[in-house]
Amino acid sequence: MRKELSVEEEWYKMLTEGEPVPRRLYHLHGMLPSDPRCKLCASPFKGWGGFIMHLLGRDQSRYNPRFCQKCEVYEHPGGAEVVITMLFADVRGSTTLAEQMSAREFSQLINRFYSVATHVLIQSDAMVDRLMGDEAIGLYIPGFAGAEHPRRAVEAAQDLLRLTSHGDVKGPWLPVGIGVHTGPAFVGIVGGEGSTADFTALGDNVNITARLASEARPGEILISDATYSAADLDLGNLDRRQLELKGKTEPIDVHVLHVAPN
Repeated sequence: MRKELSVEEEWYKMLTEGEPVPRRLYHLHGMLPSDPRCKLCASPFKGWGGFIMHLLGRDQSRYNPRFCQKCEVYEHPGGAEVVITMLFADVRGSTTLAEQMSAREFSQLINRFYSVATHVLIQSDAMVDRLMGDEAIGLYIPGFAGAEHPRRAVEAAQDLLRLTSHGDVKGPWLPVGIGVHTGPAFVGIVGGEGSTADFTALGDNVNITARLASEARPGEILISDATYSAADLDLGNLDRRQLELKGKTEPIDVHVLHVAPN
């Protein structure tokens, strides 16, 4: 007799393997029009097929439109602790930038950054955790981004710097620093009971990633040792840096990556 999984076990399975969609259901969804579709279950988001999926609760996820809401949050509240890779992109010197332009101009600049960051994160299969203030956060979860999530996060960080023109001889249109780190985090739905529920990641490794981003200089990607080892990328002879992070008793070793000039 098949053992029934607990809620946490079901979350863990979804976060590490993706939603277990029966093959015949996947093919059935694939017969309905039209693209784009959920990457995991093939649910269409447009046309009359999309209307049917809407009635079944499979609208596009607001965190990543490459997935539907059921594949994004699974069926149950809660979550599980899994190893993920986190990318925090932070606009450097945003206070000074805001002083140098009107509020409308600054909002247009930040919205441009949000648009570029969202594009990069979605195309690399990250869950867009947050766009807030002068920061963009992406979560690379194995069940969505695959087993090579550390590599995908590093490559996405490089793409984000290129698209903000950090490899341009004229300089970037927005100074951005990025932190990338891999480690266990609690991933799932938090909140509820009178507050707004949210799909996010929590834990010490999330805090470490945020602090790496805050330490990154414009045009830098600070990659933790954990991510660097797991990414298995030939990045050349990178500079090393040891950081004393607020709230941490031990220093953190990072690899410093820049994008090549155009």
